[in-house]
Amino acid sequence: MAKKVRVLIIDDSASVRQTLTRVLEEDPEIEVMAVASDPFMAARKIQEEIPDVITLDVEMPRMDGITFLRKLMSQRPIPVVMCSSLTEAGSETLLQALEAGAVDIILKSKIGAADSLADDAMRIREVVKSASHARLANTRRTAGSVRSASAEGPAKKLTADAMLPPPSGRAMAKTTEMVVCVGASTGGTEALREFLEALPANAPGMVIVQHMPEKFTAAFAKRLNGLCEVEVKEAADGDPVLRGHVLIAPGDKHMLLERQGARYYVSVKPGPLVSRHRPSVDVLFRSAARSAGSNAMGIIMTGMGDDGARGMLEMHQAGAYTVAQDEASSVVFGMPKEAIAKGGVDRILPLDQIAREVLITQQKS
Repeated sequence: MAKKVRVLIIDDSASVRQTLTRVLEEDPEIEVMAVASDPFMAARKIQEEIPDVITLDVEMPRMDGITFLRKLMSQRPIPVVMCSSLTEAGSETLLQALEAGAVDIILKSKIGAADSLADDAMRIREVVKSASHARLANTRRTAGSVRSASAEGPAKKLTADAMLPPPSGRAMAKTTEMVVCVGASTGGTEALREFLEALPANAPGMVIVQHMPEKFTAAFAKRLNGLCEVEVKEAADGDPVLRGHVLIAPGDKHMLLERQGARYYVSVKPGPLVSRHRPSVDVLFRSAARSAGSNAMGIIMTGMGDDGARGMLEMHQAGAYTVAQDEASSVVFGMPKEAIAKGGVDRILPLDQIAREVLITQQKS
């Protein structure tokens, strides 16, 4: 029998501790080894037994979650999933948590919502299992991501066909403008920061899906915009894809690449979970295969599961140049590994070489 993922829950709310325990232990692969109402109690629990994953509240008495996280990562790194309320103001704090080494985020506001508990419970369990695979040696450079849905689980997975219109059959005319499509999940927030910071202001137009809940993508895009030479924003329906600009798919919405003449733009719309994600990398990549063909470049980065693997294969088959992040620089090698296994990847590169590859490809196009 496979070893269970042992979880320590740290939250000052008794009801949250009880709900999380019940939700997690519905999965036979997860065991809640202990609960704690504050970091001091948690520290004593960790001295007795080391958990595989910690779920950590942000606001607690005696010591806040971010302070505890920083102490933990400097002394004894353990995969941590932040447990937070879904608020615009809180998103900045949670981005700090990801920078400090947190692997992912669970949305506390949805834990007790009866109408969506089934879906959310599945996502919570898969976030925790995904965190157990995180390579914490990379946390300073590629610390984590936030996901709006899980990468795998017992429920039937919808494919991107649920969002894509029927193929038109028209040829993909070659243009002088290249569009770069990027997909990432666990470990992606810091990986994307490092990647985008290395790009010049005249880099190719870019569209990105990072598995992240609604409201957090706006703060994430704003943070990147302040750090990078390229202009970064959360995508809105109809936004054009322009040189030197990066569009981040909004949380809880799918983003498709569309073409009108020689111009590219994005379509942002609601829809079902695809590969158990919204936004889904497969939706973006498969739309790019149809709309951009050989004008596109596809990049798949760190993340758990297989979202993006089929889409990258379709991009490759349509003539796009495709790159996967290598295992050594990935927090979780799941998504790149699946794309490689399907045969859709032209080149495998460490994270710090991907920006250079984009610029070389741009020169060739």
